[in-house]
Amino acid sequence: MMADPSHNFTDTLAKIISVIFHPLLMPLYGLLIIFSAPTLFGYLPFAQKKIVVFILLTNNLALPLSLIPYLKWRKLISSWTIDNRSERIIPMAITSFFYFVTLYVVLRFNIPIFIKAFILSTALISFAVTIINFWWKISIHSVGAGALTSLIFVLSIKMYTPLTLFLISSIIASGLILSARLWLDSHSPKEVWLGYLTGIAGMALLLFVF
Repeated sequence: MMADPSHNFTDTLAKIISVIFHPLLMPLYGLLIIFSAPTLFGYLPFAQKKIVVFILLTNNLALPLSLIPYLKWRKLISSWTIDNRSERIIPMAITSFFYFVTLYVVLRFNIPIFIKAFILSTALISFAVTIINFWWKISIHSVGAGALTSLIFVLSIKMYTPLTLFLISSIIASGLILSARLWLDSHSPKEVWLGYLTGIAGMALLLFVF
């Protein structure tokens, strides 16, 4: 029996969306939005922006990804996608550790408090999701999508700047991300919605506090 071409295309598209909006990339996207949105943060010196982006790329993307082959070799994870809840604990704990390392480094820089608060928020949300994962599988993709949407909303309010295009784009992207995770059967509807609401609430609460 031949496979349905449209089904294969949708599978591939869902996987591409999951890669493009991988949880490890979402903080980087958030930082790029802060630096490119038409607010005062967009006028920060390029050297400052470059340093912060480089630190985030190194600690929160390159280092966690470089450890995945080792974890697979040690049979601590069975697949590259790490869909098993129990196998997620070590990679998520490692990622959370690197977020706090980034926070420690960035706190020493003379940059706006909002950017420091954003990085603190990502670290705390990552830690919270790691704790939740001990008992329940939550969609980390959805957490990232919710946090990104919340970041744009709070940035717009705090900077008194309408970021309509950014907000609409993030909502559309969120819809694609949640749909992709459901289509791939990686999560149940409850898991993706809890993840999305966790990201929104966590980021908004922490950014408004700081």
